[in-house]
Amino acid sequence: MKKALVYLLLTAWAIFSLFPFFWMLVTSLKPIGEGLSLKIIPKPITLENYRRILTQYNFFRYFLNSLIVAISSAFFSTLFAFLGAYALAKKNFLGKNILLALFLSAMMIPGMVYIVPQFAIVNMLGWMNTYLAMVVPHLANIFGLFLLSQFMRTLPNSLIESARIDGAGELRILWNIILPLSLPVIATVFLLNFQFHWNNFLWQLIVATRENMYTVPVGLAMFRSAHEELYTLKMAAATISLLPITMIFLFAQRFFIEGLTKGAVKG
Repeated sequence: MKKALVYLLLTAWAIFSLFPFFWMLVTSLKPIGEGLSLKIIPKPITLENYRRILTQYNFFRYFLNSLIVAISSAFFSTLFAFLGAYALAKKNFLGKNILLALFLSAMMIPGMVYIVPQFAIVNMLGWMNTYLAMVVPHLANIFGLFLLSQFMRTLPNSLIESARIDGAGELRILWNIILPLSLPVIATVFLLNFQFHWNNFLWQLIVATRENMYTVPVGLAMFRSAHEELYTLKMAAATISLLPITMIFLFAQRFFIEGLTKGAVKG
């Protein structure tokens, strides 16, 4: 009885949490002009909103910009975090613990503090309205570095020593030993980075002033301000913006949960 009650409460909470997304999808399938209609099932169901948002309102360009920025940022920030974590976890050098403490203390500084100096540097380099300005300033990911380093500390040093005895260099050790064992945590860091950069609004709004460089969050905000009455088109745009994160999470859900579990345990 108690177990059934728990399942009932969880199901009710899941329905409550997912209903806004369901309503967004339903509204995006309604004919233009019926965005405020309370019909659960639209009649007729139409894809006209998606066709218009992708062809008439340059949303496909915003979507492409977001993919380029999110994928490249997530890939390189995860790569740098992986290499740095290996050094912190498996190498001994002077000031290692102090360096890690400085990295962790930097996480307590609000991100808003960095915006002005980052903008000044980007503007000085002439990177405004380029992918470099949208990607490079956020390649350092301290949380990913910490998560990966904590997991790598749990890996036996004997594996690395055995590989060195067999003549393996650092790159081969990283590729053949550390990388396969760390895949769940790496997938978690990549997914979190991708989600952050896909949803990043403020920084992309600052460095991208041309419409052809807008990402999805910026383009969606501009679309809202310019077309307040077109609710069905807004819902279609919002639905499209959720697709990449939803699909990546569904495919990588096992790695995501396993990575968070492994990365949280320190040996």
